[in-house]
Amino acid sequence: MTRIILLGYMGAGKTTLGRALAKAHNIPFYDLDWYIESRMRKTIPQIFAEQGEEGFRRMEYNMLHEVAEFDRVILSCGGGTPCYFDNITYMNQQGETIYLKASPDVLYAHLQMGKKERPLLKQREPAAVLATIQAHLQEREPYYRQAKHTLSVNLLDNFEKINASVAQLSALLNLQSSPIDRQNK
Repeated sequence: MTRIILLGYMGAGKTTLGRALAKAHNIPFYDLDWYIESRMRKTIPQIFAEQGEEGFRRMEYNMLHEVAEFDRVILSCGGGTPCYFDNITYMNQQGETIYLKASPDVLYAHLQMGKKERPLLKQREPAAVLATIQAHLQEREPYYRQAKHTLSVNLLDNFEKINASVAQLSALLNLQSSPIDRQNK
């Protein structure tokens, strides 16, 4: 049984590193937000608009409890997931939790590079975005720090840096390379 749960602020690289780690070790990858959207056949913004944050957080809680029961999974959680209900305690019980820790500047750079439209960035000055990131981190750090492991994440702006972070994650978790990976070397 392999359950790896990545957490951290939006833009930390949870999906990027989760996908790359899953590929390196031949383990299925799930992004919790994508899973929710797929199951509900609605986007996260639509769910928020229809049910509010409380409704979304309840749905997120239920979907987390579903995916985190899979036998082999690498799961990327939303930035707020560990901060609600007993989610961080539950995640720690289910598997290896890793806080992808990044500075506000790195988070801002990742959000700028991302293909996904982020409401946080819409028509806002960089200083205002950085201030929001700092405030959110201050609120969420107590939850993030409860993860079993912490990996400091630098700017992930090329494949070499992503691969180096995957190697660090693999070593941190004592993951062996998959048979497919060994054949390709």
